Amino acid sequence: MPKGRPNTMNNYGVLLNELGLYEAFITPLREKYLQPITSLLYPDWGGGSLDSHKAFVVKYSLHEDLELSSHYDNAEVTLNVSLGKEFTEGNLYFGDLRQAPTPVPKYVEIEHVVSQGLLHRGGQIHGALPVASGERWNLIIWMRSSAVRNQLCPMCNKKPELVDAEGFGDGFTRSPEGDMPKTVDLCSLI
Repeated sequence: MPKGRPNTMNNYGVLLNELGLYEAFITPLREKYLQPITSLLYPDWGGGSLDSHKAFVVKYSLHEDLELSSHYDNAEVTLNVSLGKEFTEGNLYFGDLRQAPTPVPKYVEIEHVVSQGLLHRGGQIHGALPVASGERWNLIIWMRSSAVRNQLCPMCNKKPELVDAEGFGDGFTRSPEGDMPKTVDLCSLI
C-alpha cells in the first residue's frame, strides 16, 4: 500500500489520515479536548482558533531514524505523545522560539516518558536525541490556526500565496465571495 512520509525529516512512520483516523479520532481529540487547553496555554499563538491539523506517528530505532536534529514545526501548537515501546536515551530538547533566537542557544532536555505527552509552540526550536537501544514511537499532532497563518506563513515569514489542496492541507484557508472558507495546501514561494 503506498504511503507518504510523516514529514520531511522522518523516514519511518505513518500519516494518520491515510489510516482514516482523522474524522473518528484526531479531529474530535483536537476540538473537544486539546483546544480548550491550548486556548489557555497559548492564546497568543492561535491556541483558541486551532482549526486544522496534521497527525502522524514516527519511529526511532537503531539502523533507522535514530534522532531528529533541531527544527521547528509547521504548526502553531504541537502535541508529542510517547507511545513506547521500550527504549533508552532519546530525550527531547527545547530551545528558543525561532522568531527570537539567541546567538548561543540554550537547550533544556526533557525525558519523554512513555504514555505522556508534551504540548509546545510549533515555532519553538526542538529536537530528539539519539535512542541508545530499543524503539521509540511518538504520536505527533501539528495543530494549526488559519487565523494566524493566513496573515503570515510560519515557515517562510511571508504573506501566503495559496494553492488548492484536499483535506486540511497546511492549514491555510481562502474565502471566496459568499462561500465557506476553503482549505488550501501551502504557501508557494515565488
